[in-house]
Amino acid sequence: MTSVFGDPRNRRSWSGAPANLADALERLGVAVVGIHPHLGLMGKLGVAARDTLTGYGRPVNGEHLLRSARSRRKLARQVSVEAARLGVEHVLHTGSMDLPALDLGRGVKHYLYCDHSWALARPHRIDIDRFTSRALASFEHSEQESLGGLTHVFTFGAYVRDNLIKHYGLPPDRVTAVGSGMGAIEPNDARKDFTKASLLFVAKHLFREKGGFLLLDAFRLAHHRRPDLTLTIVGDERSRAFVPDHPAITFHGHLPWADLQQLFRDATLLVQPMLNDPWGQVYLEALVSRTPVMGLNRNGLPEIVDGGRFGFLVKHADPEALSHAILDAVADPARLERMALSGQRHVLGNYSWDRVAERIGFVE
Repeated sequence: MTSVFGDPRNRRSWSGAPANLADALERLGVAVVGIHPHLGLMGKLGVAARDTLTGYGRPVNGEHLLRSARSRRKLARQVSVEAARLGVEHVLHTGSMDLPALDLGRGVKHYLYCDHSWALARPHRIDIDRFTSRALASFEHSEQESLGGLTHVFTFGAYVRDNLIKHYGLPPDRVTAVGSGMGAIEPNDARKDFTKASLLFVAKHLFREKGGFLLLDAFRLAHHRRPDLTLTIVGDERSRAFVPDHPAITFHGHLPWADLQQLFRDATLLVQPMLNDPWGQVYLEALVSRTPVMGLNRNGLPEIVDGGRFGFLVKHADPEALSHAILDAVADPARLERMALSGQRHVLGNYSWDRVAERIGFVE
């Protein structure tokens, strides 16, 4: 199992998805080793310098650097060498737009487990104007190259599967939507008081990208119309600076897992208007806690909430639209309770890492 953005066996990598999947595969009897290709400082500087001089632009962040075609081939060579040393015949990549397969001649088979594609991410990226046209074309080409060498692609959502078939031309029998599991949040069996208008937002370190500024603007509008509305925000210390001093807003930095779990259980509604998150395990964690969810009608959320059965979909990333949706949701406690119970049943029945591992099951 490989991951460019961190050690795949580390639970901090990619929201813990690679580590959770690896554990589930091992429970099926599959031997799993982690491969974490990475560039040293000099390698990163060399790639950045060459890309800048050849018209790809100066890398705007670490992700940009790792998406460079030069970086990807360097990293892919590391994977090939390590796989040969380990005697590996099946390589499962985790992430999106992953590495080209350079060892197909040895009979090694490469697979991908992904939550997105570059074509899906591009329209909603808030930094898209910082990339040169040549860099954007290179990203598209790199992803096409990587996908072309894969034996099979497993996606979180069906919408990603459909995009890989339609946009990238992958044969339908080589792409399977297998879903995802979630973190360690335990199911909540307790009754909840949905007459309380208590909102929750979990920013982690990506306050803007998770929709934090959009939510703050919407909350001010909604709170003016309903003064008993409260908002709890969970983020890191960088997020704290964005949160205003407001009597109805509470901010928490790093929390023990048990405390975060209790916040999920106490909330009336998770409001997470993520601008470009491909899936959002936070939605699953809220639903398993009997907390309905609200977000933008894009990417994986419509699929998770079954078109609106277990949560609320907001069409536009607009504070006025979001504030109206919040007020409408909390005005009907009985509807929230129905959503909470049916949403929890849906998640428990359909989203687990063991289920994902069984669906992948590519090693005999």
